[in-house]
Formats: sequence, C-alpha cells, structure tokens
Amino acid sequence: MNLNTEERMKKVIEVLESKLTTIRAGRANPSMLNGLMVDYYGTPTLINSVANITVPEAKQLFIKPFDKSALKNIEKAINESNLGLTPNNNGEMIIITIPELTEDRRREYVKMAKSQGEEAKISLRNIRQEDNEKIKKEELPEDEEKLYLEDVQELINTYNKIVDDKVKEKEAELMQI
Repeated sequence: MNLNTEERMKKVIEVLESKLTTIRAGRANPSMLNGLMVDYYGTPTLINSVANITVPEAKQLFIKPFDKSALKNIEKAINESNLGLTPNNNGEMIIITIPELTEDRRREYVKMAKSQGEEAKISLRNIRQEDNEKIKKEELPEDEEKLYLEDVQELINTYNKIVDDKVKEKEAELMQI
C-alpha cells in the first residue's frame, strides 16, 4: 500500500481546517481575511504581506498597512470580497467592526461549512480511488490485495469522521449566540 495515502488525507484535513477558519462566527479573527488579495503596485498580494492585522476587541479588526499608499487598495479589496464586512479608513489604518450575525447569515455560514466538508470528502474519495487503482495494478495475490483495499477503506472512514466532526464543531460555533 502507498505510504503517502495517510499523508495526503491529513493534507485534506489541514486544507479543510484553514477554509473553515475563514468562515466567521461573529467574533473578529485575523484569519477571516486569509487569502484576500490586494492590488499592491499592480501585483495581487496577500493582505498579510502588505499590512499588520490585529484584534483590539472581540468585535473589531485593525488593519495597519506597512505602506500608507496601500490603504485605498486594501479598502477596495475588502469591499470587493464577499465577506460582508465594511471597512472604515481613517487615513492611518482600516477599522472593521464585525456586525452581529443574523439567524439567516448564520445558516448561510453553516451551509458554507457543510459545502467545505463535502469538498474535503470528495478529495478523500479521489485519494481512495487512486490508491485502489494502484493496488489493483500491482497484481498481488487476491487475499493480499483485499487486505490493502480494506486498509484504504478504513483510512477513508476515519478521515470522513474527522471531516464530519470538524464541520459539526464549526456549525456549533456558528449557531452559538
């Protein structure tokens, strides 16, 4: 059996976790802006590379650019992102006040979390399928092949449960008022 199967499955879980942290739960968290690209002198750049993001209070984010000329572009990137956040530019930094989540918005975020979980499960199934094909190509004795196939299935069952647990955890966090 391919030894990197579990490593690849762990990677899927890591990706899922990072995607789930970008779904906000009504509290300010710098990771909400992970992956946000800012036009910095004509080059799309991650916001973390052009600004310092801090959380002074539970409901506020401060974004202080290293270069003040980037303020307008950071503000524009936040407005154009689909995060539902309103940036306030005071000339020094951008202040984002995190609004209370409505019931509808919470349900929308839960749907997003579930869809991320489903994507992770699809990735896991693809890994299983690739490994099963490799095992079958190796022309092993039938009983040995069956053992390897069962091992891969056990792995996928374990990792599917981890995905379900992560999504349930995020759902509980989102629905908590």
